[in-house]
Amino acid sequence: MQYRPLGKTGRQVSALGFGCMRLPTDPPVRSAAEIFDPNRAIDEELAGNMIRRALEQGVNYFDTAYPYHAGRSEPFLGRSIKAHREKVLLATKLPTWLVFTPDDCDRFLDEQLARLQTSRVDVYLLHSINRERWPRIRELKMLQFLERIVSDGRARHVGFSFHDDIGLFREVMDAFPWDVVQIQLNYLDRQFQAGLEGMKYAAAQGTAVVVMEPLRGGKLTDAVPPSIRELWNEAPVKRTPAEWALRWVWNLPEVATVLSGMSSPAQLGENLALAADAHPHSLTPEELALIDRVTGRYRAMQQIGCTGCAYCMPCPHGVNIPFNFSLYNDTYMFQDRSMAYRLYNQLLSPEQKASHCQECGACLEHCPQCLPIIDDLKRVDERLRRDS
Repeated sequence: MQYRPLGKTGRQVSALGFGCMRLPTDPPVRSAAEIFDPNRAIDEELAGNMIRRALEQGVNYFDTAYPYHAGRSEPFLGRSIKAHREKVLLATKLPTWLVFTPDDCDRFLDEQLARLQTSRVDVYLLHSINRERWPRIRELKMLQFLERIVSDGRARHVGFSFHDDIGLFREVMDAFPWDVVQIQLNYLDRQFQAGLEGMKYAAAQGTAVVVMEPLRGGKLTDAVPPSIRELWNEAPVKRTPAEWALRWVWNLPEVATVLSGMSSPAQLGENLALAADAHPHSLTPEELALIDRVTGRYRAMQQIGCTGCAYCMPCPHGVNIPFNFSLYNDTYMFQDRSMAYRLYNQLLSPEQKASHCQECGACLEHCPQCLPIIDDLKRVDERLRRDS
């Protein structure tokens, strides 16, 4: 395992971090429609074995949040790492959208500490800052709350996760002496949200950069289109799509750790093997040029920029928003509408379909990508409904 400085904190962090948003479930997920089913419990035996293996191989950064796995992720992680607590950098997040009074901040943190079976967290983040939430964060004195929990010992380091444009990112960065920032970054999203510019801005201030969505929610590794595989096959050194994507992020010296939401022992094994050689500036100019070509081809195919993070879920009316968008994108990426058409009309229940959207707008404030979800759902239904 390779280690990197966690910004100005003086701590060393494993190049591979374990994200606990997509842990294996029981019963196991067998289709994209089931990924964010809140009734699916964590497969604690399998997930526990994965966490133990990660610890044995040197992973020391574990990231969770209040809503992950319908509130089950924090208690499970707390039980799983309890015997190794002093070796682990434990990160979790304040659900900013559920905070309505300053006292709510303390209430949530104390509940999370109890869930995690610990007296303090190593990294406590304001979860999913965007332009709508930022004024309320200031108004409810959440920044002062962060100062206080460092002083009273409930958190060692504080930061935020971010989902908005670079202008707001700079404003947030300049408002507080952050220890850690968590941003979405992969070779497709270099200029998306904070992007590479935000990464460099944060690193220049000594703030540790934690990268999420390095595989874009699995989009860069699952069922890779033939035209993309053709490009990868041109490389003299053969690598899996996951390796190309992870190496691109690890190539950046400003990145402290890369979070991977691993759902199986196979994914964990591959990522651990790659993390042993996760050096900055390790890709050649020719390899970087190849990744640029892949990026261009993907961008030409994608229609809706959904990463499947499911922050828009649950929909009050039952629409499975991420799965609808996945089906829609697949029709363009694979140039084949038949499978997506069949899944939309036969697998999804009536309330799960895009056509069931009531245009209430509840999803819009939660979307990290700021997608026009209502309009996009109309596009999905127009393309995939049975009479189209």
